[in-house]
Amino acid sequence: MISALILLFAFTTLYMSATSRIQAYIKIVALQGVILFLILFFRADNIFNFNFIFLAVETLLVKAVVIQSFLSSVLGKSATLRESDPRIPNFYSLVICSVMLFSGFIISNLHSDIFEQITPLYFGISISTIFISLFIITTKKNILTHVVGYIMMENGIFLLSLSVAKEMRCSYLDCSSAGSTLPLRKLTFIH
Repeated sequence: MISALILLFAFTTLYMSATSRIQAYIKIVALQGVILFLILFFRADNIFNFNFIFLAVETLLVKAVVIQSFLSSVLGKSATLRESDPRIPNFYSLVICSVMLFSGFIISNLHSDIFEQITPLYFGISISTIFISLFIITTKKNILTHVVGYIMMENGIFLLSLSVAKEMRCSYLDCSSAGSTLPLRKLTFIH
């Protein structure tokens, strides 16, 4: 189940690179927040401590509801509904991001024997998500698209913290809570 959710997370990043509608960007980031919550929930192994509750509220409530409603209200006040003139056409962007995602799989599987505790699927998709979000930030011109790209990068970092938590010999809930307030910092800059 977790592998299917991680693959769904990867497909959302590919959809982000192919679309030009800003409302779709916002909905995909909210969907990524729900997917991260489900990954966290299925990995929890019935451990419901303070860190789990904090991360569950942060991924489900903040990422899926608060950020989406805030960005939708900002989008409603602006006149732009789509990324009108990207630096790279959407088809080429999809091809480049697909190569990035495939490269993440290859690199994580090549180095899986070095780090036995790291799950290659988590690691490959999280690294690919970080690089794809950087690609989206640099190739799109709209400021809301940049904010969504930063939130997508934070989602990749969150997934990366879940993948390397066993290697760092700490609870994955403790390791992943370190960077979980990044979206709140981003929202204060655009308001």
